[in-house]
Amino acid sequence: MLEPKIVPKRRLPRYGFHTHIENLNGRLAMIAFIALIILEMTLGHGVLVW
Repeated sequence: MLEPKIVPKRRLPRYGFHTHIENLNGRLAMIAFIALIILEMTLGHGVLVW
């Protein structure tokens, strides 16, 4: 079997799901959830209570 002399480089697409973006999104969601819990503890009631 012949091996190619040049191996093409794989470029990431400009749109869609990427591993690093999904990791960042998860981290920001965790930070927002903790901030929401701290805000509810500070206010003494839920955020959606009018």
